[in-house]
Amino acid sequence: MKKNQLILGLLVLVGLAVLLYAGRDRIHLDFGVFRTQLAMADWRKIGLGVACIYIGYLFRAARWALLIKPHKKVPVLSLVGTQVIGFTAVALIGRVADLVRPYLVSKRTGLPLSSQVAVYIVERLFDAGSVALIFSTVILLAPEGALPHPEIVRKAGYWGLLLTIAGGLFLVAVRMAGGVVATFMEDLFGLLSKNLGHAIGHKIRTFRAGLDTLRTASDFLTTAILSLVMWGLIAVAYLETLQAFVASPQLGSMTLAKCMLLMAFSGGASLFQLPILGWFTQTGLVAAAIASFYGAGPEASTACAATILLVTFLAIIPVGLVWARFEHVSLRKLAAESGEAHESLPETKTETPDWDG
Repeated sequence: MKKNQLILGLLVLVGLAVLLYAGRDRIHLDFGVFRTQLAMADWRKIGLGVACIYIGYLFRAARWALLIKPHKKVPVLSLVGTQVIGFTAVALIGRVADLVRPYLVSKRTGLPLSSQVAVYIVERLFDAGSVALIFSTVILLAPEGALPHPEIVRKAGYWGLLLTIAGGLFLVAVRMAGGVVATFMEDLFGLLSKNLGHAIGHKIRTFRAGLDTLRTASDFLTTAILSLVMWGLIAVAYLETLQAFVASPQLGSMTLAKCMLLMAFSGGASLFQLPILGWFTQTGLVAAAIASFYGAGPEASTACAATILLVTFLAIIPVGLVWARFEHVSLRKLAAESGEAHESLPETKTETPDWDG
């Protein structure tokens, strides 16, 4: 895993260097104007965005506590630290640290790591469904002329809604007959590659184990509501940050529909987050999207993109470092331990987890 991360990082670095060299004559960033954009920004709105992100971590902790409730009841706020430290590790170390959260929850609650990896997979599915539902609803309800390239964007909204419905049906099918679905997908993809079919079947069985936590329709509904509220707060953080750049008419008058378009793009750009380097690549990609989608100047676009990254992704780092210090844990050590622990899990353990409590 570390070797793959290093190779990917080097490839991205080389690609970025090539792009910068190729476009060196086209980049005209006036750093004086850039500083002016930051100085004239409404930092009260940016502060509100940070507050929304911080509150979102409370909803993340509450959701995780709900998902493990059938097997072990824990105070709702007792898992806030696992979320804060986990996302701090991702921000500083990269996506390789994604398993820090389930690893910390496992250590704190005494539940097996395999069960928490299953919960993590379920959590990610609810995240994807919530983002797709919010995006599709806002885009499809947007008034005429409110979006750039409306035909393409509205088609994306329809597809997002259809994928959300399909994902919901898939979730129900796995919850009701996970073994049958896993075997079917394993045989289907096994026609292409036995290893691929086996991997997909294993993932579905792991996901099915996580869904065991949703015992009733009330559990499902509560988890969905927590997810929607949390991502609603994230959308507000994006919107407030965009509107904070009042010196740019395109950004200062930003609407929710336009904001959702950028939020979707930004989320896609962050999927392959690399340590430190990823901050700059993501800022560059989001800045290019702002300039392309909304016609904002390069200085305003870059300042806004950097601030969005700060608000939605990096703002948790100071709190996370202090929290990790308070709990006497090392982020790098946690990332390494969580990866090693996950790789050492027998597949049968993930498929039929031995829940404690």
